[in-house]
Amino acid sequence: MLEVKELKKVYSTRLGGNKVEALKNVNFTVEDGEYIAIMGESGSGKTTLLNIIAALDKCTSGKVIINNKDISELKEKDLAEFRRNNLGFVFQEFNLLDTFTVEDNIYLPLVLAGKSYNEMHERLMPIAVKLGIADLLKKYPYEISGGQKQRAAVARAIITNPELILADEPTGALDSKATDELLKIFKEINKTGQTILMVTHSVKAASTASRVLFIKDGEVFHSLYRADNTNEQFYEKINNTLTLLATGGKE
Repeated sequence: MLEVKELKKVYSTRLGGNKVEALKNVNFTVEDGEYIAIMGESGSGKTTLLNIIAALDKCTSGKVIINNKDISELKEKDLAEFRRNNLGFVFQEFNLLDTFTVEDNIYLPLVLAGKSYNEMHERLMPIAVKLGIADLLKKYPYEISGGQKQRAAVARAIITNPELILADEPTGALDSKATDELLKIFKEINKTGQTILMVTHSVKAASTASRVLFIKDGEVFHSLYRADNTNEQFYEKINNTLTLLATGGKE
């Protein structure tokens, strides 16, 4: 459902001086229903990659194909509609509006899509119950905890029935209890067939995924599949690969 082909991204510094190659030649595919974590050191290009897949940034060359549609060919006016109809977003800082209730924050993408209140309400209630936030819907973001905010952000991401959820460091601002709750939620919604692509520094978060892509110096350095590994076994394999990454890929 997602194909990234020969993706390059070059940034020019101010006044067109030095050029920085954030992504060099990235190639990978994501099958429908996969749960993939992307890892790498700061500056490796993983957030740039996520932003290009999210159609929030343009690649210099290459293709990002989602459900047979090359998003790099979409015109600016069509990108917002494409994101709204196909992608769900979960961010480290939640990105909830403090002047809106939790309920209205979750409704926002459906409001933008022109859905009726009845349809929005029918979609929300089973999701709110599933995520344990049904009693928080009339509260404001500043009245609830970080874990509750992130669950509200997940509800906002999945209420549109997106083809793909893109998560950027979703556990980064959470304590260990809230992190465990969020990772359990991600696992559960992935079991329903939801495809998830998550950028993370957390080995614990990555160890819940079905595959981990490691980015180094703007390229895919290695790929690890969970196979029959437990979370603990996968955690150890991820740690070992990160050590290789940090030592230049040598034993």
